[in-house]
Amino acid sequence: MAGPPGWVGARQEGNRENRFRRSPRRVILLPMTATSLQHRVVLVTGGANGIGAATVRTFHAQGARVFFCDVDVKAGAALAAGLGEAVCFTRVDLRKEREIIRWVAGIGRRAGRIHALINNAAQDPRIALAQTTTADWDQLFSLNLRAYFLTCRECVPWMRRGGAVVNLSSVTFHNAPARMAAYVATKGGVIGFTRALARELGPRRIRVNTVSPGWVMTERQLRQYVTPSARKLIRASQCLPDFLQPEEMADVILFLASDASRAITGQEILADGGWDHS
Repeated sequence: MAGPPGWVGARQEGNRENRFRRSPRRVILLPMTATSLQHRVVLVTGGANGIGAATVRTFHAQGARVFFCDVDVKAGAALAAGLGEAVCFTRVDLRKEREIIRWVAGIGRRAGRIHALINNAAQDPRIALAQTTTADWDQLFSLNLRAYFLTCRECVPWMRRGGAVVNLSSVTFHNAPARMAAYVATKGGVIGFTRALARELGPRRIRVNTVSPGWVMTERQLRQYVTPSARKLIRASQCLPDFLQPEEMADVILFLASDASRAITGQEILADGGWDHS
C-alpha cells in the first residue's frame, strides 16, 4: 500500500506500523554557534521510547552529555548501549519523590552542572469520566504533572545562567478529545506550571517553555490508537498532511533547550502540523 511521499511501504509480513513511519533520516548536525549544546548536561525523562528516545538521540548527535530515565529497563539499556559513553540510562519511577531526588543529585554531583531538563514522561489513557477512579486520577497527576514539579525543583539548583527547562504538554489541551479529561487536565497544568516557573526563574536567566506535540506516530500510538478513522481525522485536521514523527518533536525540543532560543521563555510551541492554534 502506498503512503505519502517519503514514507516506508508496509512490509510483506503486514507490519502496519511501518506504513506510517518515515525512512530513517540522516542526522544533520546543527552549527554549534546555534545550539551550543556540545558537552552540556541534559536530562530527559521517559527517554526509552517514542519522543523521549528521539530526544535522547538528537541531543547526543549534538554532542551533549545525556542522562535519561525510564521504567522500561530493556529499551532504556539498549538505547544507552547503542549510543555510547556520553549517554547514561537510569531506571527511575517518577511517581516516587525519593527516586527523583536520588537521580538528579547523583547527576549533579557527577557533572557539577545541569544545562537542560526535558520533562517528557507521561501516560495518556483513554478513560471515560464515569469509569475514572480517584486512584486513576491521582496516578496520572503523579506522573504527568507532579513529577515535572519535582524534577524542576531538584534540577534548578544545579542550573546556571543559560539553563533551560522544556516541559511537554499536548495538542489535546486545545482540542479536548472525549474520554481524556484527566489527561487533558494534567497537560493544562503543565502549561500553567511552565508560565509561572518562567516568571520565577527569569531573573536567574533560566528559561522554561512548553512543547505541545500533535498526534505523533510513536510505536505505541501506532500499536494502540492509530486506527483507519484516526488517520482520516489527522489528515482532515492538520494543515500539513504528513504524519508527525518523534524526531520532529525532538528538533523543536532541541531548539528550546539551545541558545538559539535564548529570547524565548514562558511560551508554548504547538508542534502539531497545524491542527490547532496556541
